[in-house]
Amino acid sequence: MADVAHPFAADRGRPMTERTARFRDVLAIGEFRVLWLAQVQSRIGDQFARVALALLVFDRTDSAAITALVYAMTLLPPLITAPLLAGLADRYSRRTVMAATELFRAAVSALMIIPAIPLPVLAVLVLIVTCPQPLFSAARTATTPRVLPGPLFPVGQGVMSSSDGIAQILGFTLGGALVAATGNPHLALAVNTVTFALSALLLRLGLRPHLPDAGTTGRSATRGGFALAGIRYVTADRRLLGLASLTWLFGCFVVPEALAAPYAAQIGAGQAAVGWLMAADVAGSAVGMILLARLGPTPRRRLTVPLAAATGVPLVATLASPSLPVTVALWTISGLFGSYMVLAQVAFTERVPDGMRARAIGFAAAGLQTAQGLGMAAAGLLAEVLTPATAIAASGAIGSVAAVAVGLHARIGRAPDGPAPSDPAADLAAASAGRATIIEERE
Repeated sequence: MADVAHPFAADRGRPMTERTARFRDVLAIGEFRVLWLAQVQSRIGDQFARVALALLVFDRTDSAAITALVYAMTLLPPLITAPLLAGLADRYSRRTVMAATELFRAAVSALMIIPAIPLPVLAVLVLIVTCPQPLFSAARTATTPRVLPGPLFPVGQGVMSSSDGIAQILGFTLGGALVAATGNPHLALAVNTVTFALSALLLRLGLRPHLPDAGTTGRSATRGGFALAGIRYVTADRRLLGLASLTWLFGCFVVPEALAAPYAAQIGAGQAAVGWLMAADVAGSAVGMILLARLGPTPRRRLTVPLAAATGVPLVATLASPSLPVTVALWTISGLFGSYMVLAQVAFTERVPDGMRARAIGFAAAGLQTAQGLGMAAAGLLAEVLTPATAIAASGAIGSVAAVAVGLHARIGRAPDGPAPSDPAADLAAASAGRATIIEERE
């Protein structure tokens, strides 16, 4: 694929860093459109599959526990596979990694369409199709800064994140409607299979190879284990670990989604209100990410911690068990503040050199998924002992206080560190030895 001139290239002599990137600048880049479209339609397909699996398993077993277990299996495998597989995207062409991953998932998903497939086999296939997901995500996220250099990257990341939330809502809604209209969950699984295949085709035809930077994938990256180098790299840098920790705190702020049904029952809102409650924070987050995407480097840096701390405040107000409209408004505001996630993710990605990026992202993603699972589980237990409103309020308070503590300890929000050292391989070796490495890379 021929190189595409970036929209800022002919900006009448003004430096790229002095201009605020626009959404049309980002969408004008063909490779970004390919990444964006592949991600959105694949995410919609994932939600089709989750709805179909939940309904299929419950229909066969009439067991809420087994249904919840199979649903959890779509979330749990990345906790192990993320730090182990993500490193492949730092060794091979990221286009090849993404396309091969999508083709593999399409093949496994196709087996799940078979109507007579036994339930234990279906559960195993769910595990297999989920395991490579972190590899795809790490490769895609590591490729995005190359496709969108400089100020284009934060805008593109905002578009990706907000679109991802919207795609989840559409996937759940349309998937449920399809199964309800046809009575056939296997049809929704077939849609998911098609989206995997289409994603692979788009990526193979629309992207350049995007080989990882060889400067940080050499011998120093393999000392003590290539796959685990990303964990050492992140934990050796206080600010990197702080940014990752801020994203992990989202496990406190996502609790309302897990407790929407019991909370609706507590306030007497009925089952029809559950959908509104579950969509509230997602809708607020999608709007917030779009609003924050065009901020410059200084406002992004200064707002990250305050927004993270503010995310839990509206949830604390849930303690009063307000009416449905007030609760939806509060959770929407929480989601709006929760868009700090895109600021933390952008800062994290920009701080890691290209050849280490997929492994570092894989580690951070595994931590986020773990935090979400633990946060939901802990809040569920607390809701059993007390009330759903109390559990949601407590989770919000813990998240807000922890965000302030992390920000102060990691000095997030202060002026950026100096320029990147000239020898990335040497710095990576220093990180492996336990010394903090300060890297600020601008692609």
